[in-house]
Amino acid sequence: MSGSHVVVIGAGIAGLAAAHRLTQRGARVTVLEASDRVGGKLLPGEIAGARVDFGAESMLARRPEAVALAREVGLDERLRAPATATASIWTRGALRPMPKGHVMGVPGSAEALAGVLSEEGLARIAQDAELPRTEVGDDVAVGEFVAARLGREVVDRLIEPLLGGVYAGDAYRISMRSAVPQLFQVARTHTSLTEGVREIQARMAAGRQTGPVFMGIEGGVGTLPLAVADAVRAGGGEIVTGAPVSELRREPSGGWKIVTADRPLHADAVIVAVPAPAAAGLLRAEAPEAATELDTVEYASMALVTLAYRRSDTALPAGSGFLVPPVDGRTIKAATFASQKWGWIAEENPELVVLRTSVGRFGETEILERDDPALVEVSRRDLEAATGLVAAPVETRVTRWTDGLPQYPVGHHARVARIREHVGKLPGLAVCGAQYDGVGIPACVASAHAAVDQIQGDLTAVRELTANPVQSLHGGAGE
Repeated sequence: MSGSHVVVIGAGIAGLAAAHRLTQRGARVTVLEASDRVGGKLLPGEIAGARVDFGAESMLARRPEAVALAREVGLDERLRAPATATASIWTRGALRPMPKGHVMGVPGSAEALAGVLSEEGLARIAQDAELPRTEVGDDVAVGEFVAARLGREVVDRLIEPLLGGVYAGDAYRISMRSAVPQLFQVARTHTSLTEGVREIQARMAAGRQTGPVFMGIEGGVGTLPLAVADAVRAGGGEIVTGAPVSELRREPSGGWKIVTADRPLHADAVIVAVPAPAAAGLLRAEAPEAATELDTVEYASMALVTLAYRRSDTALPAGSGFLVPPVDGRTIKAATFASQKWGWIAEENPELVVLRTSVGRFGETEILERDDPALVEVSRRDLEAATGLVAAPVETRVTRWTDGLPQYPVGHHARVARIREHVGKLPGLAVCGAQYDGVGIPACVASAHAAVDQIQGDLTAVRELTANPVQSLHGGAGE
């Protein structure tokens, strides 16, 4: 690897993580980014003078990849655990404490969901122990399987909002094998789902995992890609923004030709770290089968509405915010009380309160066609209904993430395996990003590191990721 030239296409967190590892291994690196900034879905900014995130705001700390990367690029002293991890769920007309004792909404017992589900819903959970085995085959939708075992109310009131925070997707379409692999494993080995969940919980207790589940960064998680980019440049790498790639070709000599508007580049290896539609376009000439698979990846769009209030005008409930089940018919799908969740925001801005809501799920297009003032208005209306907040914000900001979250339908794992099989036939080529191994920041970093190993001829990490996606009991980078 030392001395070889590697081009990384895409400067989201996956592309930057790949570039960082490459520079550490002595490669000469060029990163090409089509937009005018680095960072992808990680976006730092300010509202009413407060530093905040306008994209993903936290990263899973129970996986090592993202936190380790932050430390490697000098952010160790800025890593922050949430000031509060107590959340609520806004359902059946009230804010209710988020239940404990569940795995991505699937309880170990009916009692765990008392207060959120109706008496009928709780009684339906108890039937799980008496039902015959439900076969899952090679994969199954989370919602479909859980509804068969525990009833639809568990799915509609708890799993939907939890998975919606990660994927902005539909629980009845999302792959259990890819999105919640721990549940898939117990579904294959246990007749009773609640018994399997209790086994997962026992393993977790025996493992004695300590420390926060999630981690943030003072100044915003959006500062992570900026720090990684600085480290890449310090390691001799070049990052070029405003440089869309129009063509990727294998050269007769064995290297690669990468064509941009300004110049053609020649590289020993290429890592494609862009979303599926762009990746399909780049791979179509040399890896048409991979491109065809990438063409099938669907995306959900969403918008984040950030609102800043005078502290004297607000009196929010305790906790970090709340999730909203789609079945309740509200517009927002979640609200984060950012000033309460992240202590550094409150410390830096004692007279200000920052909130954010998210709107938009897979298949919902009408809400995102509304203009920014309309999204602010519906957010304020739902916030008032949930919390009683009636004050006018001093500043608002709407951030739209069009086609921002790849969907993981049933069979996703097999699609990823096929893509990697086709790409793997071409020496010096690898892919990484959120559409493969998980949508959270640790998953993107792990995907990037596996891609670097692959172009060096080491397929161990790629095989491990394909078999075991970097998802978790706690989801990804969503609300």
